[in-house]
Amino acid sequence: MLTPVDIGVRIFAHHLARTGRQPDARPEVDTATLRQRRPHLAAVEITDAAIAGPHGGVPARQYRMPGQDARSALVWLHGGAFVSGDLDMPESNWVALELAAHGIPVLAVDYRKALRGVRHPVPSDDIRAAWLHATAHADELFGVDAARVHLGGASAGGAIVAGVTLRTRDEDGPAPASLLLAYPMLHPYLPPTTAATLALTKKLPARMRFRPSIVRAFAKHYAGRAGVRDPYAFPGVADDLHDWPPTYILVAMIDELRASGDLFAQQLRAAGASIVLFAERSATHGHLNYPEAASAQRSITRLAEWIDAH
Repeated sequence: MLTPVDIGVRIFAHHLARTGRQPDARPEVDTATLRQRRPHLAAVEITDAAIAGPHGGVPARQYRMPGQDARSALVWLHGGAFVSGDLDMPESNWVALELAAHGIPVLAVDYRKALRGVRHPVPSDDIRAAWLHATAHADELFGVDAARVHLGGASAGGAIVAGVTLRTRDEDGPAPASLLLAYPMLHPYLPPTTAATLALTKKLPARMRFRPSIVRAFAKHYAGRAGVRDPYAFPGVADDLHDWPPTYILVAMIDELRASGDLFAQQLRAAGASIVLFAERSATHGHLNYPEAASAQRSITRLAEWIDAH
């Protein structure tokens, strides 16, 4: 039975499917302005890439500093509640620019959204295809060995890349050098939220809150009623997390969804995985989409340091 929140999510998704995602109106987040304000980004080369997937082409962009030898690379995926987001949003474009300027080549990947009847596993299939392409052509794309390619994603993108990690493990496919998850949604339900987190989030506007009913509604919209029990959609429901790559989970301190990252870190530790969990202070969900935020700049540095160390 559909709840009022389920219906609201469906109406929202229908509106997005009909009108398309509106361009970001902020003048400071386009590539030219980012480079003007941050001269260290100016030399990064950006190349569009098309990857063949089982459902058609998968859009992607390659970010790399010319003439610079790299030790590691990253395949990166933006969020957007499974229904929104693209390669132009700062959570994709700015993150990739910053990491590439640091010396870490990035392949930023888009995926089909849960619109017009699209559901899991279609977005997962897109990213699995991108991951296999990136590792098969790692030397050409990044100048590094496939074993040095990391995989990461933010929010809903974190769920997708974690699910792909589980899929490739079960298929004996190439494992990422490490997994980076930024404020991820790894469970189809909201785990218990601490009193401390509730105290920080209770004054947030409603659009920035992650109440249990909202989390469940978006999970069902993305994966369907049966799919919410699929660990490839939501790895937090997996019974077996053995042979998991080293993982960095970055949660936002002022974010009810941090409960999912916190719980998944416990699950990974119980499975014997190497795991670092860090809560970014003064940060809200999606803060990597705000390049001017001090929390976003700190988080970029943390992600780069993790990759450098692994």
